[in-house]
Amino acid sequence: MKKSIGAETIIYPTPVLVVGTYNAEGEPNVMTAAWGGICCSSPPCVAIALRKATYTYGNIVQQGAFTINIPSEKHARCADYFGIVSGKRVDKFDVSGLTPVKSALVNAPYIEEFPFALECKLIHQIEIGLHTQFIGEILDIKAEEGVLDEKGKLDIEKVRPIFYAPGANTYYRMGEFLGEAFSIGQEVKKN
Repeated sequence: MKKSIGAETIIYPTPVLVVGTYNAEGEPNVMTAAWGGICCSSPPCVAIALRKATYTYGNIVQQGAFTINIPSEKHARCADYFGIVSGKRVDKFDVSGLTPVKSALVNAPYIEEFPFALECKLIHQIEIGLHTQFIGEILDIKAEEGVLDEKGKLDIEKVRPIFYAPGANTYYRMGEFLGEAFSIGQEVKKN
């Protein structure tokens, strides 16, 4: 028997996404966002939802671009830090010691030390309520060679991404391999 717990902003797993932008003066900034994910396959797109009060919101509107940087386990502290201080007051790259890299495709920085980053051109902006959803077309993904498999694809076990648990306000690491997608479900099919 399920018990009603009310309408809350909870879905598991919730990715930890670090959004990279430039301000009007071309200074790099990053912020951590949990409300986001892939939203279209063709063209390849990602959506993130931000409050208007964030520094990054204004940067995305002004620049028409952003990056999504995926932190690994070893970057959990920096990812959390990026979500608790404002880029209006602090140079987060200077404090964290991480390196901003200017994208050649969009006017936004990505983080050199993170395993991979999506370079996104803003294509839609939707006012929802407290948050605005930004949809970015993924123009390219920059990945460390060390997180790629033998076919040149991202290997989640090498990336070691972290996840956020809304409600509990905690972070988690990736779990164990369960099976091949579009394959293990074959066992459930009825003949």
